Amino acid sequence: MARLWITSMTETTATTLPAKRRKRGRPRLATPAEQRAKIVEATRKLFLAEGYGRTTMSEVAAHCHISKRTLYELFPSKTDLLAAIIEQHRTSMLALPGDYTGLSLSDALERIFQIDISAEEDSARAAFLNLTIVEAARYPEVGEMMKRLGGQRAHALLAEWMEGEKRAGRLFVDDTTSAATILMDMMFGAVVTKTGAGAEWPGFDARKDYMRRCIRIFVHGTGKSPAI
Repeated sequence: MARLWITSMTETTATTLPAKRRKRGRPRLATPAEQRAKIVEATRKLFLAEGYGRTTMSEVAAHCHISKRTLYELFPSKTDLLAAIIEQHRTSMLALPGDYTGLSLSDALERIFQIDISAEEDSARAAFLNLTIVEAARYPEVGEMMKRLGGQRAHALLAEWMEGEKRAGRLFVDDTTSAATILMDMMFGAVVTKTGAGAEWPGFDARKDYMRRCIRIFVHGTGKSPAI
């Protein structure tokens, strides 16, 4: 009798519960921009593991689980891939363009130079910097692209931002191009290693404190209108 009751309850439940609806259609395909971003990130890790010079486009395609045809449609050459990685890296060093309306000059610069990134993020950008230092000695295109797409582009963006602050009456310098050079020398001197061999600071927090001091010194000399 008990067995009949259990069987009856099971059948009743099966008939009363609504059937699960199957999701219709195919999974959403990644957009070209999303696919490019995934390839750039995967290739950056591959370059760090294998080196720029030793990495082939065939290895990149295999590593990203895509066809070589798809890869070449998005990145016609390995240097195009390197350019995209350098541009991504530049934004990890200098958060420009960006909207910093409402922030003080010091707070805006701290965010632009990304002082408060995590130790993991800092290690990732330091690793790429070290890679380019080593690889540039063997492959001139690496150094040329880092200079043009990294340093020079970052300088132009910072000078442009400073020019806007100057027009708004928040920054008082006679030449924003020179001011951008001075500040970048101060800030990136604390970030870029000289040898590519690793960190040159006693600790992560010590370097952050140094960078904040650089900003305070810069703002103290330019954040007020000079006395006439």
